[in-house]
Amino acid sequence: MQLNRFERPEMLSNLKSEPLDVLVIGGGATGLGCAVDAATRGYKTALVEAHDFAKGTSSRSTKLVHGGVRYLENFDFGLVAEALEERATMAANAPHIVHDLKFVVPRYQWWEGPFYGIGLKLYDALAGKRNLGPSRSLSREEAAAAIRGVQEDGLLGGIEYHDAQFDDARMAIALAKTAANAGAVVLNYARVTELLRADGHTGGAIIRDEESGELIRVEASVVINATGVFADRVRALDGSDHAGIEVEPARGAHLVFDRSFLPGNEAIMVPHTDDGRVLFVIPWHDRALVGTTDVETKDLTMEPRATEDEIDFILRNAARYLARRPERADILSVFAGLRPLVRPKGSAHGSKRVSREHVVSVSASGVVTILGGKWTTYRKMAQDTVDMAARVGALDSKDCRTRQVRIHGFAADSKLEAGLGSSRALYGSDARHLASIESTLPELARPLHPRLQLTGSEVIFAATHEMARTLEDVLARRCRALFLDARAAMEVAPDVAALLALELRWTPERTQSERDAFLRLAREYLPEGSV
Repeated sequence: MQLNRFERPEMLSNLKSEPLDVLVIGGGATGLGCAVDAATRGYKTALVEAHDFAKGTSSRSTKLVHGGVRYLENFDFGLVAEALEERATMAANAPHIVHDLKFVVPRYQWWEGPFYGIGLKLYDALAGKRNLGPSRSLSREEAAAAIRGVQEDGLLGGIEYHDAQFDDARMAIALAKTAANAGAVVLNYARVTELLRADGHTGGAIIRDEESGELIRVEASVVINATGVFADRVRALDGSDHAGIEVEPARGAHLVFDRSFLPGNEAIMVPHTDDGRVLFVIPWHDRALVGTTDVETKDLTMEPRATEDEIDFILRNAARYLARRPERADILSVFAGLRPLVRPKGSAHGSKRVSREHVVSVSASGVVTILGGKWTTYRKMAQDTVDMAARVGALDSKDCRTRQVRIHGFAADSKLEAGLGSSRALYGSDARHLASIESTLPELARPLHPRLQLTGSEVIFAATHEMARTLEDVLARRCRALFLDARAAMEVAPDVAALLALELRWTPERTQSERDAFLRLAREYLPEGSV
């Protein structure tokens, strides 16, 4: 069987070949969306990412493709309508990754029924024909049956509505392969160290291959800065002002528990926690995911950490709605991400009040920067960004095609074949390649750990066809072991490292270094004092 390979050496060679139309900096949701958009329009495109694809914010979301029901209270109807449209497009183009998820808002006060019921009917109306399912009122018995594990003491009923769920890091890899299939160069571990400027216009960059140290000069008609919360670092290389806007990072933390805390297939949406935030309890990869927080921060790091206060906040508020009170000892993993919120310079609004809309700006030298937004609207963000980039770079005008572009792995029946939400379903049509590996080496079909779905075939496939370069790439993003069960990830690390060493030809020293680095990282995904 002929496999569609996705190899870093070939990408590196192609990056050096000839000038580009579009150079995208940043391999998260927005940058990958820009690469797909530009390449499918026919522009010669490359994307470079200093770390791994979706290493930052884009692998640390609440795993929802949503219309933003919580934005209704701010009367952001336009933002909600746009997100609902994009949710429908994302589900249609990536059915192997995005699927419907029922949510229940448990009701403990009489007034919550009409209040949230009316709001969710408005949500239905804004979705129109794109609605995944109508909202409805639930009796006490129906609510308890739908969300087994909910706190039944004082429960009056609930309101059910529909949104969508996905695996963010798997979506990122699928987008990278979609861009590559359209002819784009897509390269991880490639850092921009300098922007090239001629006659006042930025026309490319110097890129360092982080594996070899080689410096590569890449010329491009236009450069797109899609680095999220780190956008100011690229803007500093540019050295010019960006229309009076600034990034306001906000940290969102999540806790992961055993599925016994939420044994059903429905999620819980808590519309108001004890400080007015929204909290979700979601079934994800046979676990219960609880989050998120919303804390302003100036600490920009690739590995943000949840504070003890954030952990206590989630535990405290989850306990109000779950029959079984979660404790610190129950936490399987803690992870946090930084949202790239945008506001006018000098604005004093807190992060909960900052708009989730996106902004495209152009510097005096022509660097196009995209800021803000969220996973659900990545495609529209990319469309607006590439539209602007084409004008700035004086490229031939070409219409956006991504509403109809199927995401790599598209297989309308993959969810039914592999099981809704299963890890194998996320590969879509690529699952046949895993089956091919397993038919040759049946021992690679067995899970590598009793608490994880990860198989040896998936490790091999990650290294040979998904550009995984490190042990962390596999255990954090190609599979989600680190996010699902940090202790299990630590226990399986030696076996995974041994498989990667064979495929990537690591020396014994490199293999040991990878294991040591991953163990240090994984300890940070557990509450303080639990390791």
